[in-house]
Amino acid sequence: MSGVRDQAGSGSPTCLWIVRHGETEWSENRRHTGRTDIPLTEAGRQEARAVATLLAGHDFAGVFSSPLSRALDTARLAGFEAAEPDDDLLEWDYGEYEGRTTVDIRVERPGWTVFHGGCPGGETAADVGVRVDRFIARARRVDGDVVAFSHSHLLRVLCARWLGLGGTDGRLFTLDTAAVSALGYEREVPVARHWNLRG
Repeated sequence: MSGVRDQAGSGSPTCLWIVRHGETEWSENRRHTGRTDIPLTEAGRQEARAVATLLAGHDFAGVFSSPLSRALDTARLAGFEAAEPDDDLLEWDYGEYEGRTTVDIRVERPGWTVFHGGCPGGETAADVGVRVDRFIARARRVDGDVVAFSHSHLLRVLCARWLGLGGTDGRLFTLDTAAVSALGYEREVPVARHWNLRG
């Protein structure tokens, strides 16, 4: 697939490109991976290299990443060695649910979702929303397009907040590993321009 270019045109507001990190052992097993620093699998490293194709030929005025290695390594393998770590891009803090699957958690809490149930000892959707709002404000201050490498649940909340929705509305979006998406504008209205693209 050739590089995906934003269609907004020159002089338009910032377009925020977001990239979920490549596969890890825990993402493959559907375990909640918040602050545990799990490395990319070899398949995840290959996925990360494919991100470069999707972003080929695009100039970014700002390049940011979660400080966790799976996000930073995805950025570097995609050709963005100078990605700046930003703690606001850390994955949702799952607290006591770290490393557990939804199926396992629902044995104790039937119908639980991270978006509505929160995590004991960790964050709620509102907590994550505060962090992504800070990052969105930072991205909008950059003179040009921005790319951010981060994590599934965090980026789903970020998309919801970009669109003016509540953090819990992140449940409406899904992201595959190493997926590339772009958030921009139609005139002055924030929109999702591309979503869940894979190389």
